[in-house]
Formats: sequence, structure tokens, C-alpha cells
Amino acid sequence: MTKVDLSRFDNAWYRPGPVFKRVLWMLVNAWIFKSDLPYPSALKAALLRLFGARVGQGVVIKPNVNIKYPWFLSIGDFTWIGEGAWIDNLAQVTIGAHACISQGAYLLTGNHDYTSPSFDLMVGPIVITDGAWIGAKSIVLPGTEIASHVVVAAGSVIGGKTEPYSIYRGCPAQWVRQRVLRTTEPSVAQVSQPS
Repeated sequence: MTKVDLSRFDNAWYRPGPVFKRVLWMLVNAWIFKSDLPYPSALKAALLRLFGARVGQGVVIKPNVNIKYPWFLSIGDFTWIGEGAWIDNLAQVTIGAHACISQGAYLLTGNHDYTSPSFDLMVGPIVITDGAWIGAKSIVLPGTEIASHVVVAAGSVIGGKTEPYSIYRGCPAQWVRQRVLRTTEPSVAQVSQPS
């Protein structure tokens, strides 16, 4: 029976950008993005743009966010990136407008071929469309397409394609029900009050 031989691993084909650019980004990422200090979102958005990301207006980026390569990142208007989120974008990650990537969510674009004795690297893009919500501590796998206004419940692991306006939960995440948004905002009296 064939065995895995990691000494044969070779990802020489994968070149995500010039070495100096990657090193400079690693420093900026460590000092500003992965910091617990609450640097302004506008500063973070400007730095992402400087490194090649497409970032819309009104984007909120909380502290302790880890972004692998901003030049493989697109974020739409008024999207929120929660504290401790990790965008491990070895391939393109596209996040639409008015989306929410909650605390500790992990967007994972890289994997390994478990059938290969040399454990070959595989990468696949992630698309998260407008109005979607990736719950806290969820994992989005390579090649995933999150449709419009999908909710991925906290702690779920999701891959593949989803249906718009749906809620997914579990490991692996399964369709639970439709997401129905109210047509009006609740009045102050309708908001849950402590007893």
C-alpha cells in the first residue's frame, strides 16, 4: 500500500506575489490587522487598497483579523469583518455588500489532495454574495459559493453551492429553512426587553 511522503511535497507552482510584497504585508498584517488595538476601519480599508484589495465604502474591520493576501480580496460596501476572523485567501475571496463575517469565522481557500502521496496543494476561490451572514466560528471551504442572503449558523462547516435566502447549519452544513426578512423594522416596544 502506498504511503504519504511529505518530503516530496512541492508547491513551487504556487506563486502568490513577489517576496518583498508578501513580507511587507506580513508586517502590516501583524502590526495593524492582527492587533487587539482598535485601529480605525478606514485605515485598514486604505491599507488593504494599497496592497491591491478592492474594498467598498463603509466596511467595518474589527481587531485581530488575519488576511493572508489582500491582492486576492474583494469586499463590498457596508460589509462587516468580525473580530478574530481569518481570511486565508491563497485564492480569490470575494465578499459582497452588506455581508457579515462573524467573530472567528475562517474562510479557507487552500487544501491538500489526500489521494496524492506528496500531499499536493489545491486552492479554490470563495464567493460570498450580498447580504450573507457567516456565523461565528464557521468554516467556509475552498470553492464555496454562498448565495444572496444566506445564513451559515455559528460553528458550521460549509462547502459547495448554496440556495439564496436560506439558512444552513451543522458539520457538514445542511439546509435548514428559508431566511425570511421582515419588511419593516421592529418598534422599540417589539424589541426584546429584560423581564
